[in-house]
Amino acid sequence: MTHEHGRVRLQPDHAGRQPDHAGRQPDHAGRQPDQPAAAITTIAGRGLPLRGNDIDTDRIMPARFLRVVSFEGLDEHLFEDDRAADRSHPFNDSCFAGAAILVVNANFGCGSSREHAPHGLARAGIRAIVGESFSEIFQGNAAIIGVPCFAADRADVEALQAAIERAPDTTITADVGSGAITAGPLRFTARLPPALRDAFVSGQWNPTAMLLDRYEEVNQVAARLPYVRGF
Repeated sequence: MTHEHGRVRLQPDHAGRQPDHAGRQPDHAGRQPDQPAAAITTIAGRGLPLRGNDIDTDRIMPARFLRVVSFEGLDEHLFEDDRAADRSHPFNDSCFAGAAILVVNANFGCGSSREHAPHGLARAGIRAIVGESFSEIFQGNAAIIGVPCFAADRADVEALQAAIERAPDTTITADVGSGAITAGPLRFTARLPPALRDAFVSGQWNPTAMLLDRYEEVNQVAARLPYVRGF
C-alpha cells in the first residue's frame, strides 16, 4: 500500500506479478499472453464495499485517462474524480487497501463499453466482483481478463457490504462453480452466466491465450489462403 496526495493507492498487483521484458502484462493466473490460461475455480481475499447503483465506467475510469498505449498504470486513476470529491470514498480508505473482491450494488459498469474500467480494477488487485447486477458489456470485458462478476440478491449484497465495513479483515471466498459466497458466518449463493462459469472452470476464459496456444492452426489456415500467401 502506498499513499499519494493523501489517498490510499491499492496495490497494483496483489501477487507481485510484473510485466515481462517486452512489457506484456500477465493475466489473472500470472501467465504471460503466450501461455494458456488457467482454470479459475475459487477466489479468496479481503473485500472492498462500494455502495451505490448505476456506477458507470466514466466514474470507474474517467475518459481523459483512456489516451494510453497500454493498460499499464490505469490502477492509479480508478475513481479519480469520485475520490477527489469525497475523501471518505472506499478507494481512499486504508482499511480496504489490498482488497481482492469488490462488492457493489445494481447496474455496475454501465455507460460506455471501455475496457479500461475492468483493466484498472484488475491491475489494482481486484480478482472478483460481487454485486446485484452488471452491465453485460462490462461483465464480458471483465471475464476475458479473468475477473468473474457474481450477481446476488440485494439483501445478500448489502449484508456482505455491512460485514466488510464492520470487519475489513474478513476473508471472502467465492466459488466459481457453485456460486457460493462465504464471509465469516455469512453464506449465500450468487450467479454467473453459465457460459462464463464454464469458461472460468475449464480455463477457456481468455480467447487471446486460446488463440496463441493453437497458433499453428492459424498458420495452417493462412498457408491455404492465396491472398495471405502472396504478401
